[in-house]
Amino acid sequence: MIIFNNTTSSSSVFLLTAFPGLECAHVWISIPVCCLYVIALLGNSMILLVIIIERSLHKPMYYFLSMLSTVDLCLTITTLPTVLGVLWFHAQEISFKECLIQMFFLHAFTLLESSVLVAMAFDRLMAICNPLKYANIFTDMMILVIGLVICIRQGIFMFPIVVALKTMSFHGGQELSHPFCYHPDVIKYAHSNSRISSFWGMFIQLYLNGTDLLFILFSYVLILRTVLNIVAPKKQQKALSTCVCHICAVTVFYVPMISLSLAHRLFRSTPRVLCSTLANVYLLLPPVLNPIIYSLKTKMIRQAMIQLLQSKGSQGLNERDLRGR
Repeated sequence: MIIFNNTTSSSSVFLLTAFPGLECAHVWISIPVCCLYVIALLGNSMILLVIIIERSLHKPMYYFLSMLSTVDLCLTITTLPTVLGVLWFHAQEISFKECLIQMFFLHAFTLLESSVLVAMAFDRLMAICNPLKYANIFTDMMILVIGLVICIRQGIFMFPIVVALKTMSFHGGQELSHPFCYHPDVIKYAHSNSRISSFWGMFIQLYLNGTDLLFILFSYVLILRTVLNIVAPKKQQKALSTCVCHICAVTVFYVPMISLSLAHRLFRSTPRVLCSTLANVYLLLPPVLNPIIYSLKTKMIRQAMIQLLQSKGSQGLNERDLRGR
């Protein structure tokens, strides 16, 4: 709580908005939004469960996938209470402390997702370009080290934002563009000293996410060059098929993120309803689509899910038979 000593008093609030101008349709909008949240929670939980249970999935590629699913779950849980609160109960008010806490976790998890996507790109790069050394490099200890480095990296870059927010005060009762607290949206209502926080937020967006995206693109240039040197067409197809899921995950994450950042920072006249829609797409689309993409495109994940569901179904039937007797 020391972090927020110098912010505006706890009685002051921000006002969250879901889809500005469409308040009358919130009940109907909440139906697809709620379905997307259910899909995100169940899908990522299922991915985690099958990776934990199925020993054949205890491999580097699936360890990184479990990290991605964990981050997606945390990101979904971070925004779920305020989004559904606004849509269902018109609960627009959120205190500054709650808003800043949500903003911290929201940006921390989005940066974590970017870092995990980089680790997955490195995994595919080594698996395709240097398969002989792959098993020696990606040991369980190395994967644990990569996970710790990713977490430490986020902590180092998020700490200055917390320090900057400590010295700031905000205008009370301001209406935000989203049903959650997003840094470029919140920082507009600071009384003073907002330049440091705004600059650092932009720096993190450009430096961390920008360098992550450049590394991913560079990795796929090397992967493509290696694949094109493979003579057998079937081997080429097999090598590329292992990257399809990751390419989809990268596209689903970075395209909405870049669109939302441009809408907030460059195009000031962007309609608020468009910003709100982009923000919801940015935070909901990856957690919803990632488990679907990996379960459809990855044979081992799909088979493990089917086996798990079949075993649960057979257990349920056996229990019913026993009760019937």
